[in-house]
Amino acid sequence: MNELVAVIIFIVIFIIFNNLNTKIRRLEKEITDLNYKINKAPAQSEVIHKKTSTEETIVPQQVQPHQIVPEEVKHREENKEIPPSVQKDWLTPVFDFLKQNALTIIGIFTLVLGIGYFVKYAIDKNWIGETARAGIGFCTGAGIIIIGHFLRKNYTVFASIITGGGIAILYFTATIAFREYHLFTQNTSFVITVLITAASIILSYYYKSEVLIIFSLIGGFSAPLMISTGQSNYPFLFIYLTLLNIGMLVVSFLQHWKSVGWTAYIFTTAYLFYWTNESTELLSITFYMISYVIFYLFALHDYIRKNILSTSDILILAFANFSSILGLLYIFDTLAYEPPIIFPLIFAAVNSILLFKEHGRKNFGVAYSVFAGLVTSLITTAVAIQFKTHLITSIWAIETTLLLFIWKKTGHSIFKTFFYLLFPMVMIAQIVTWTEYFGTSDFNIIFNPPVITSSFTIASIIANLYLLRNTKQESNEKTNNFFEDLITVVSYGVIYITFLLEITYHISDMPWTAIAGVGLLFTIYYIFILLLIRKQLHIISDIHTALIYLFFILATVNLSVSVSSIVPDILTKRLHLSFYLLHLLQWIPFIYICFRIIPSSEFHKRQISYWIMSLAFIICASCELHHSYVLMASDDIPHSYEASEHFNILYLPIVWTILASIFIYTGLKKNIQEYSKIGFVLVGLMVLKLYSYDVWQMDNISRISAFIALGIILLLSSFAFQRLKNIIRNMMDKKDKSEETTD
Repeated sequence: MNELVAVIIFIVIFIIFNNLNTKIRRLEKEITDLNYKINKAPAQSEVIHKKTSTEETIVPQQVQPHQIVPEEVKHREENKEIPPSVQKDWLTPVFDFLKQNALTIIGIFTLVLGIGYFVKYAIDKNWIGETARAGIGFCTGAGIIIIGHFLRKNYTVFASIITGGGIAILYFTATIAFREYHLFTQNTSFVITVLITAASIILSYYYKSEVLIIFSLIGGFSAPLMISTGQSNYPFLFIYLTLLNIGMLVVSFLQHWKSVGWTAYIFTTAYLFYWTNESTELLSITFYMISYVIFYLFALHDYIRKNILSTSDILILAFANFSSILGLLYIFDTLAYEPPIIFPLIFAAVNSILLFKEHGRKNFGVAYSVFAGLVTSLITTAVAIQFKTHLITSIWAIETTLLLFIWKKTGHSIFKTFFYLLFPMVMIAQIVTWTEYFGTSDFNIIFNPPVITSSFTIASIIANLYLLRNTKQESNEKTNNFFEDLITVVSYGVIYITFLLEITYHISDMPWTAIAGVGLLFTIYYIFILLLIRKQLHIISDIHTALIYLFFILATVNLSVSVSSIVPDILTKRLHLSFYLLHLLQWIPFIYICFRIIPSSEFHKRQISYWIMSLAFIICASCELHHSYVLMASDDIPHSYEASEHFNILYLPIVWTILASIFIYTGLKKNIQEYSKIGFVLVGLMVLKLYSYDVWQMDNISRISAFIALGIILLLSSFAFQRLKNIIRNMMDKKDKSEETTD
């Protein structure tokens, strides 16, 4: 029953295809007749057209030698605007090809699957034996190739695709005949696949079909996997791959097909990395070097002929250099050979030859920039290896800078796209590098693998920020790109975390309160440095204000929380008293920001800024005096509680009163109402605290002393305010009198 249904469906499909083919032929005949009529149109229409064009156009007079041509006429052609050429995206041809040939690709894929299922069905029914099955496969593949051969003149792309499908059938048939049916030995199967590859490459060159040779290369590189028995014979494998790559190089030079080289590079690199990981041996170095030479020559094809480097050439130059270095250094590191820097230095020397050649020509264009970037990156990689840095992190970091540098020099956005893709990988590799701190206790200060590796990443980040900033300035962009802003923030974060982890690692034996205090102090100074060089970093005003807010918040947390936890450790002798003096360094950036950075910024555009800065200053000053008093007045933990209570009841109101007076005085002097409001609010809090809690906790002597001191401070403050008010009033009166005299 199933066979009958299949036959009926096949007949229906044949009828539909035959009907459609008849209509297509009729349409082709009509188009041919129409073209014949257009080409054989009467000459009268041409005469009429000439007459009409003569009447409707003005024939310019012939200019005699002695006549002066008007400047307007002379430059009329020169002044015509030439429409700018639209640069298509590099993926546009790929999408165009897929849109135009999607049905063909799907069709040949479906056909191959259909043949496969038919053969499987025939096998399940025991219609054919194993030898006949292989024969059917070979005949089917050859038949499809023959059909493609006859269709190549009128349907080039279609013929190439179905020919590729036929080649794929031959490959799969040879594989199945060897692995499943054991009709051939491994050597015979390999010879068959090599012959199929050679025939397909010859057909590709004969048909001048780039699509077909890509099919051929994919089959050629997949052939070793198809006939593999699990026994690794890597020398034989890479001799075959080398011959295949040489054939690719010859074809690419003859036909100038870039996709051929990229296909070969991807497969070859994958094989080399797999071999390096599975069986690390010195012999693989030979094939790395041979592959490097092949793909280096492939990338320089246009440079040798026309002295130009395309985007594709630059990319494969960069990838070939760094992927080869990665594999070679892995071999040396695994086998413990020295010196590993020989490979990046050799590659740098190779690129230096072309760099000096461009320099000798005084040609400082794209090629010069690319070779200079490669040489610099390779030498930097050699230095990174010599200092025993983490290889992948350093190479990727250097390559990000190289990609940005080449993008800036060439303007090809694909390099910036690759930078966006590689940068997150650098960050992940950097995080892995930082994990080296955990479980290791014998790292030297600064000169240890995580810091040295991080230093290369930081140097790369600084170069990236410089290139991004300069590019943004040159393009006059008014709005920041989201990815560039994100990269900038992440870059500053990497620099911060690198130094923070190094500091934390070397004080990890101290109490956690000390570690937290040092970490907060470093964070405060890091933000302070960013604020100091804000103009050089081109930090916008909103970010600048946010950094100041963050600085005040961290300073407050440091003195109110961190130092409060450090005081008990000092009293219990877990920390030395000198450690407490370390946090006093916080006041240097605090005072500098308040008196030098904030007045020249837009920090005070918002009224809330006055309150945040003042609140931070009040809390920090109060906590500082509190901690100092507790350390001076107590020798152990029980006495510290008494000293803390005594300070909060007796001295804190006095401190708040003095600070309130300063704020009110400053507000009146500078005519800033917010400071005056802050001062009066602080006085109100102090009075509320004094009368609601403090006086009931004091003895009589302390209570009397507090009231007297508070009263004197308030009277002196009031006297100062009144005096200031009189001075201001006298100045206004003198100004009014001078204006009246003038009138």
